[in-house]
Amino acid sequence: MDTMTDDLYRDITDFAHDTPTWVQHTAEVWTELGLLLFGVLFIVAWWRSRRGDPRAVAIAVLAPLATAVAYVCSELIKSGIDEERPCRAVSGALAPLVACPPHGDWSFPSNHSTIAGAAAVGLAVAWPRIAALTLPMAVLMAFSRVFVGVHYPHDVAVGLILGAALAFVLVRLTTRPLTRVVETMRGSSTGVVRWFAGQGPATYATPHAPVSRRR
Repeated sequence: MDTMTDDLYRDITDFAHDTPTWVQHTAEVWTELGLLLFGVLFIVAWWRSRRGDPRAVAIAVLAPLATAVAYVCSELIKSGIDEERPCRAVSGALAPLVACPPHGDWSFPSNHSTIAGAAAVGLAVAWPRIAALTLPMAVLMAFSRVFVGVHYPHDVAVGLILGAALAFVLVRLTTRPLTRVVETMRGSSTGVVRWFAGQGPATYATPHAPVSRRR
């Protein structure tokens, strides 16, 4: 039986098939390339945080860790709900732009959207200036999953919210203890450990005023 979400799914996939070929190919690539770009941003955020205080390093490290936790939670929910993919379940829908995932690779919630939501928020907390980039990236990645035909709209909406909420809560709850760990790492005698934690803000000696000579 048709539902509102089925109708919306059909509307979006019909629209996808009406777009130019280059738009379709861009959506197909972005649905996976976005994950790689988030990974690159994680590395950049950690690298730049090494020059900051221990808290900055802690948050930069927590961003990908929280994203991984969000992904695991998404997988656990998937295994309990067992929602079939719309590209297989919605009657009258056009063929997806990419291969429909096999039976058993369930639809709800969207893993890509969960990862995108968590990564966007985690990076926004670690590096506030790029929130204007990461948040739209997450929304576009979520939409692309419906656009290419492998998820319902509610799959990606819940995935975004789930990932964003988990990342925000996990970062807030674990920043303090991980900050202490980073402080300990910076005092380690092992070079690799100190390199990972960074040296913190550069310190400069205050120049002394010239001593006047007595005549």
